[in-house]
Parts: sequence; C-alpha cells; structure tokens
Amino acid sequence: MRSFGIVALSVMLGGCASVTRGTTENISISSTPSGVEAVVSGLEVPTTCTTPCSVVVKRNADISIAFQKEGYKPQIVPLSRDIQTGGAAGFAGNLLLGGVVGMGVDAATGAATDHKPNPVIVTMQPSPAPRARPSAPRKPRPPAAAAPEAGT
Repeated sequence: MRSFGIVALSVMLGGCASVTRGTTENISISSTPSGVEAVVSGLEVPTTCTTPCSVVVKRNADISIAFQKEGYKPQIVPLSRDIQTGGAAGFAGNLLLGGVVGMGVDAATGAATDHKPNPVIVTMQPSPAPRARPSAPRKPRPPAAAAPEAGT
C-alpha cells in the first residue's frame, strides 16, 4: 500500500508529457553544401557544430541557428515551438493523473512542445564575388619642359 502511495504521489508531482516525452529533444541540422558551421544559440552554452550534425536542446528553449561558410551568404534560422499530438495527449493526461501541478510542470519544462523545423535543412547561397573597384582615371601628364640648349 505504501508503494502505491509513492507511485501516486510521483505521478501527481510530475507532468505526463514530462514523463512520456522528456524535457529535451534532438535537433538534426544539415546543409547543402555540407561542412557549414552551425552556431546554435538559445542554449545554456552556445554550441557550434559542422553540418551534418545534431544537438540536444531543452524543449522550452528559444533556439536559433546561424549558418556560415566562407564564400557563402550567412543565414539564420529561428526555430519555433509547437504543441504536437503526442505532447498534447501527455498534457491532457494531466487532467486524469497529474492535475494542475502536472500541467504546471509540463508548461514550465516545455515537455508538450517540439521545435520546428526539425530537421533544419538549409541551402547556402554563394556570396557574390567582390567587384574590382574601377581605378580612377588618370590625368594626362603635361609634356615635359624642354631643357635649355647648351651654349646659348
């Protein structure tokens, strides 16, 4: 009976989505061409990886990914958070098992949300070659003055 009480209490203190989906997710990152540096911001520690790669992020984090490679225009992709079917079902399960406390846990941890887009796929655009600066027109030099003749 005591173990049943402990299980019931732990269910009430934890959110359903937190338990079934976890508070982190894996974000896959790729690019064309590959070998692009991806800087993931919005994490406790900003993370850099070279595409293709993946990172583990908290579901409640506001994430953006900056892509950069020499010879290409840099790009920034902001990720949005969206409640998915599995997350909504876990969140709704709080009505039966976790109550208001479970809903609060799920809302605080973002357990009911997923980041979109996932996977993050970018096509890098070549940066235009720097144009050569047109040289300024040169002024013609005046003719050299004639040297005075010797013996005059």
